[in-house]
Amino acid sequence: MATSDQVREQFDVVVIGGGAAGLMCGLVAGQRGRRVLIADHANKVGKKILMSGGGRCNFTNLHCRPDNFLSANPHFMKSALSRYTPFDFIAMVERHGIPYHEKTLGQLFCDRSSRDILQMLVQECRQAGVTIRTRHALTVDQLGPPHHLQGPDGGIECDSLVIATGGLSIPRMGASGFGLDLAASLGLPVQPTRAGLVPITLPGRKLRQLAELSGVAVQAAVRAGSVAFREALLFTHRGLSGPAVLQASSYWQPGEAMHIDLFPDGDLAAYLREQRALRPKQSLRNALSVFLSKRVAAEWIRSGLPDGPLDSLSEPQLARIVERCQNWQVWPDGTEGYSTAEVTLGGVDTSALSSKTMECRQHPGLYFIGEVIDVTGHLGGHNFQWAWASGHAAGEAA
Repeated sequence: MATSDQVREQFDVVVIGGGAAGLMCGLVAGQRGRRVLIADHANKVGKKILMSGGGRCNFTNLHCRPDNFLSANPHFMKSALSRYTPFDFIAMVERHGIPYHEKTLGQLFCDRSSRDILQMLVQECRQAGVTIRTRHALTVDQLGPPHHLQGPDGGIECDSLVIATGGLSIPRMGASGFGLDLAASLGLPVQPTRAGLVPITLPGRKLRQLAELSGVAVQAAVRAGSVAFREALLFTHRGLSGPAVLQASSYWQPGEAMHIDLFPDGDLAAYLREQRALRPKQSLRNALSVFLSKRVAAEWIRSGLPDGPLDSLSEPQLARIVERCQNWQVWPDGTEGYSTAEVTLGGVDTSALSSKTMECRQHPGLYFIGEVIDVTGHLGGHNFQWAWASGHAAGEAA
């Protein structure tokens, strides 16, 4: 612990955490003329930015709305999202001449590399006079303001302290529970955390049945509870993944089933009756292969569906085929956990924070932004947009 008579380095704003939210907050505060320090315990800032989107950084989503987020308070994120939109971030990207493209569902990716986005943010910070330090773990000695912090080189004092340390996901990228632990130590409410946007695991018997399908992807609608997502589903050596499963995993609760429709574009019974009229001697395996792929169709036949010509199918058999393909139920025994989860569900309860500034109601000059808050986006650039919006809100106020 530093003593009060030691010389402390002075900043207006200290941001702990050099990820997406922290960098955005720092550059906005710096542009206001604030003396800003961004400190990160890792060896470089923006590690999750670099790995995101397969190295292309899905940096926002054109259709980002409050209903793309999970939170105990579904209204909290509305203010920040409305005041810093995807088009505001796109304007910065275009100003830096970064080429990008839209994939499906409004997702925007860099043409070249995620590094373009990270370099843009760091350059904006440098131009705003922001100090960035890596391998620079800070501890909080005393909250103020002024807040007293302790770093590797001695004491630091600041008027505004911003916690941008993220969640528990992908610890190999430097994730830590610093922000959650700090909030709990201050008596702030914290919503229970768990892995989100994460592959599910299946029990051994089911895995053995699906072992030959590892690496195969099909289109599907995956439902957990009352929420369904239609995207790709991927069979893995541990269970199921792919965008549709990752999305549904955030809504899945242990002990519940996931319901999977492998013919998400229509009425399978009507399709099979149509095929039966056009090609009565076509096998069920070939009819199913059109949308299931040959390997999945073969597995579904092997696991009990009749493998005769379509004109031999009875109505009860047709109903069983439809049930197996359009209401396939799987009972996960868990998820792959934080090691592969893209986000952390839960976090600092929004009731403790101002929705306009992200400032802690009980502790003036203390802010929480980004993933450490109980706001979790869907897959597809929404979590980045929350990082930009919450970071911008705090940067304008800190």
